[in-house]
Amino acid sequence: MAQQPKPPFPKQQMSPPPGLESQLEPAPRYLAKGYKGAEKLAGKVALITGGDSGIGRSVAVLFAREGADVALVYLPEEQSDAETTAKAIEGEGKRALLLPGDVCDAEFCSEAVARCVKDLGKLDVLVNNAAFQKHREQLEDVSLEQWDKTFRTNVYGYFHMVRAAVPKMRRGGAIVQTGSITGLDGSKELLDYAATKGAIHAFTKSLAQNLLPKGIRVNCVAPGPVWTPLNPAERPPEDTVDFGADTPMGRPAQPEEIAPAFVFFASSADSSYITGEVLTLLGGDTTAG
Repeated sequence: MAQQPKPPFPKQQMSPPPGLESQLEPAPRYLAKGYKGAEKLAGKVALITGGDSGIGRSVAVLFAREGADVALVYLPEEQSDAETTAKAIEGEGKRALLLPGDVCDAEFCSEAVARCVKDLGKLDVLVNNAAFQKHREQLEDVSLEQWDKTFRTNVYGYFHMVRAAVPKMRRGGAIVQTGSITGLDGSKELLDYAATKGAIHAFTKSLAQNLLPKGIRVNCVAPGPVWTPLNPAERPPEDTVDFGADTPMGRPAQPEEIAPAFVFFASSADSSYITGEVLTLLGGDTTAG
């Protein structure tokens, strides 16, 4: 824990959202060099939305280390980050498939799933992780356009991917979704984002019940602050200098500290009796919701 970067961080000079991980300083840690694979996902195929950077990138690397081929969904403007992630997957000896597009588009989601099945042979694990957020101090600052974009990305995008993926998945498959502590505790400057994360938590529990007869498990990882492009890209350079300092550990999580929870939920060796759970990873906070 003591070896991970702590605030204060340098003022970030980022391109507009979604931002590129290659621009973050310090660079997020995603390789999890101390994590040893155990073939928990040997022979599996996973599709990860928002897989180019942040949590999605580290999940992709650890899935590959556990034996899975990985398809990455990401926005076209994140191509350079996606290529870095693909190289990391291939460095683990597994195949990477790049699928640029927008999860707000239901047709694209269907096409992405079809490409995954065609090129990689099947689909065993879906990770719904893509997200949009924008801090606003006042309620009246949240435009209808922003509200719609946040829900279309964070909720509709998850729904579109599930609708496309489930018919292609077999018994023993798994869906892992990215929630947030904001979906449990709320966030006064992230009204729309927090609302979508609460919806994701409820969607996880409801979908778990719905898909139980099909033998597909559904769970959710709900982190606190994580050092990814999501926050720095949409805030002024000085606003993330102290990002994560208010956690008991005094810092944000690194992506490599969150990714093993996704492996846990994706692996039937670890979590075959677990579905409908929302797992919080909060850097020492012991209450949520």
